[in-house]
Amino acid sequence: MDQQNRAGSKKGGGGVAGFSETNADRRERLRKLALETIDLEKDPYFFKNHVGSFECKLCLTVHVNDGSYLAHTQGRKHQTNLARRAAKEQAEGRIDPITGLPIGGAAVPGGAPTIQVRKNLVKIGRPGYRITKIRDSKTRQEGLRFQLQYPEISTEIMPRHRFMSAFEQRIESPMDNKQFQYLLIAAEPYETVGFKIPSKEIDRRAGKFWTHYDKDTNEYFLQLLFKADREERYSGVPGLHR
Repeated sequence: MDQQNRAGSKKGGGGVAGFSETNADRRERLRKLALETIDLEKDPYFFKNHVGSFECKLCLTVHVNDGSYLAHTQGRKHQTNLARRAAKEQAEGRIDPITGLPIGGAAVPGGAPTIQVRKNLVKIGRPGYRITKIRDSKTRQEGLRFQLQYPEISTEIMPRHRFMSAFEQRIESPMDNKQFQYLLIAAEPYETVGFKIPSKEIDRRAGKFWTHYDKDTNEYFLQLLFKADREERYSGVPGLHR
């Protein structure tokens, strides 16, 4: 293709650059600019995956080389996400690692910003617990009842619980054992305890799943029933009467 006789070109100039050439030149300039100002080893969002590609954990994008990633960091999408993350951290009042002061702390009119004090409680050990296997007399559903004792718990603390899949935990191996899930119960200043239970769907209907905290005895109760095999298999079928 004759590049010298294209419209707008000068003799010996090789013709006017096309769209792809312009983008390539722009990316190269951005890469050189980023190399002068960014240290990838200190970038918290830079990640090299197992196949050798580079990922941006902030924007969830994949790049074939470091130059492409550096060009991405100078783009509109990355800069917008950085601004959103900074605004979120400011609203949450996180601590600045450089100054040691809270980021975006609520300011008192006419005074300095207030400092949010983080509680650093010393763990005093694990609570006592008892686990009982149960079965519903009507539906014959199997279940578990957990009873935990927190004699040294503070009056303003309430125990909390959550369920965690085998993919989230990092204690046991293999980490992707689909046959089990984990029940975590936490209450400061005690250590968080975890119970390994079958990976069955939990029946969360009224009376089937409940929690109770007795403030007089400082005991926490949690009862759960697993759905029957038939209910678990057809739980998503519309119009199925239980």
